[in-house]
Amino acid sequence: MASTPVISLRRGHAVRHNGDVCVVIAHELKTPPRMASYVQMSVRSVASKKVSNLRMTSNDSMDSVMLERVPHEYSYKDSAGDHFLNSETYDDVVVPEEIVDSVKDYLIEGQGYTLLFADGVVADIDLPPSMEMVVTDAPEGVKGDSANNSNKTVTMETGLVIQAPLFINPGEKLVIKTDDGSYMGRA
Repeated sequence: MASTPVISLRRGHAVRHNGDVCVVIAHELKTPPRMASYVQMSVRSVASKKVSNLRMTSNDSMDSVMLERVPHEYSYKDSAGDHFLNSETYDDVVVPEEIVDSVKDYLIEGQGYTLLFADGVVADIDLPPSMEMVVTDAPEGVKGDSANNSNKTVTMETGLVIQAPLFINPGEKLVIKTDDGSYMGRA
């Protein structure tokens, strides 16, 4: 592993912090008067998504990690884990449950995703900004309900439960924002 001075790190770089692979999400060099300069940065763990705020001297260094983004297609789930297919090499990659757990409501067979590999091991699944999903269950909108509540709870094909307008019916395709699971519109 290459040791990189913290002063050279930028947003998006991958480093090893406390034995965990982390991505730099904020980085700022501060030089107060009559004091030594220091680096204030935030890193997010790839595995646990926990954010840590670090304050290090400008002479410190961290181990950099090669983070590789490879497009894959979701295939299926079995007892070994969730299977993703590399569309170029047709290699089958099994992703363990602890990595898939945070994105399981967005996994659709045949859909493309980006797998993040750190040191040759799957570290995370990168979702697209929005996805199209089919509504499987939506209660009937009650006439006169729009005065107080303009949304209803609907269930998508993956089991994801969202708030959608009253006019949405089962079988419709909706565009869902993946970062917060909100309704964006009809597809």
